[in-house]
Amino acid sequence: RILNLLPGQILFLPLRRPLSSLHSSSSLFSPFFFLSLLSILLPLSSLHSSSSLFSPFFFFSRGCRMTAACGSQRNTSELAYVLRQSCVSFRADAREVWRFWFKMSPVLCVCVCVCVCVCVFSTAQVIKVYNEDNTSRAVEVPSDITARDICQLFVLKNHCVDDHSWTLFQQLSHLHIERTIEDHESVMEVQSAWGMDSDCRLYFRKNYAKYEFFNKPLEFFPEHMVSVSGETNGLMNHSQLIQTFLKSSTCPEIHGYLHAKDQGRKSWKKFYFVLRRSGLYFSNKGTSKEPRHLQFIAEFSDSDVYTLLSARKVHGAPTDYGFCVKPNKSNSPRDLKLLCADDEQTRTCWVTAMRLFKYGMQLYQNFIQPHQKQKTSPMRSISENSLVAMDFSGQKSRVIENPSEVLSVAVEEGLSWRYTMSFSSSAIHMAQPWFHSKLSRDEAQRLIAQQGLIDGVFLLRDSQSNPKTFVLSLCHAQRIRHFQILPVEDEGELFYSLDEGHTRFTDLIQLVEFYQLNRGVLPCKLKHHCARITL
Repeated sequence: RILNLLPGQILFLPLRRPLSSLHSSSSLFSPFFFLSLLSILLPLSSLHSSSSLFSPFFFFSRGCRMTAACGSQRNTSELAYVLRQSCVSFRADAREVWRFWFKMSPVLCVCVCVCVCVCVFSTAQVIKVYNEDNTSRAVEVPSDITARDICQLFVLKNHCVDDHSWTLFQQLSHLHIERTIEDHESVMEVQSAWGMDSDCRLYFRKNYAKYEFFNKPLEFFPEHMVSVSGETNGLMNHSQLIQTFLKSSTCPEIHGYLHAKDQGRKSWKKFYFVLRRSGLYFSNKGTSKEPRHLQFIAEFSDSDVYTLLSARKVHGAPTDYGFCVKPNKSNSPRDLKLLCADDEQTRTCWVTAMRLFKYGMQLYQNFIQPHQKQKTSPMRSISENSLVAMDFSGQKSRVIENPSEVLSVAVEEGLSWRYTMSFSSSAIHMAQPWFHSKLSRDEAQRLIAQQGLIDGVFLLRDSQSNPKTFVLSLCHAQRIRHFQILPVEDEGELFYSLDEGHTRFTDLIQLVEFYQLNRGVLPCKLKHHCARITL
């Protein structure tokens, strides 16, 4: 059955990829490479029966030569036409041809089958990506796709706002660990390291803390945990601190106490650890950093750092702030270097430093690449210069020439629309991406922690303890706090307030927009909302 379809499959293989890629394809496993190879080898083999009508080499050499000739041209539509016409003539005698030559030369037929299979399976791969609610979607992607490309694909498919915080996560459920797949990493290479019997998944969600250390490095690297050998004296500013990690000539160190799990045991012990470019070490004599007292734990050229999903419950850690170093070539729990910090800031410092030591300048390139694209904005349209402000409030329309009047009219129209919407629907906030309705306190904390423990990450939800009220969950200083939004009634009208009625709002949208611009009674402004999408 496979052999009967081979002539048509071979000629249609280039059409499985964009036709423009045939001109510049240099991959060893590209379909055009095999077609060109067959166009040379098959005529040589047809010398035994060159005059036979049932020689498959007659069909192959003719089709492959036409494909190679059209592959060098710019007109891809002509190539598609030639391929289709060739396949029509081949299908008539495909069955008889392959029956005859499978008896005469089965080895050659098997080789052609292998070539076809390699071409088919090398052009595209199918991956399965999960959402936070464990719904999934399978998509067909090229074999060289990166994590950033997949995020861009789902952003476009789901019409999301691309704020460069969407991230692809790798979760190893059988080990209860996960990590951020860096934007430049090849997803196919990540999947190739998965074991056949392991439960591994790709998750798509926001991660506002992915590159936040470039904006606020002093918050990610406390002074008492960082030491730099060299001429740097005193306090370092933001740029100096980041440059010490990016430059290979400098030798920064991260040091401090961590809990480590004994290999093959359930007990955890506290040691003084030192992180350098050469790897991770612990001291067997207090806080000594002498070479004879430091013992090697792991290096990061062939390892990745993961966070523990259930540090206390699964691994018996003393705190919930666990992480580990896992070799890429091993999926065994015995090879995990399990560590645990005393607080979230300490864990974030260690994990971020390990990422910087592993990827270095590549992380900075991933960070600035989206911002560089934003700077190249398109030129202003000529039609925009011909637009004028009009007032349609009276019986006759008129052109507004005074700039101050233009602004006042725009504000009045916006307020009138807001008032109309607020009175017409008391549940207008239900459609907002920052509102998560019946979300419990624990689920809200888990969602915020997943999307990044940085200042300003927030969501609104229904109160579980007090019906008809709402709760604002906000992250500040890597801690999640919850503020109750109380309804306030005044002269028959219902308002919402966070400060016992001193500042009132007619709906939750006004409340959120106000605290996005003003801190008020909150510890920080509302900056990043937690969002959930359906793939």
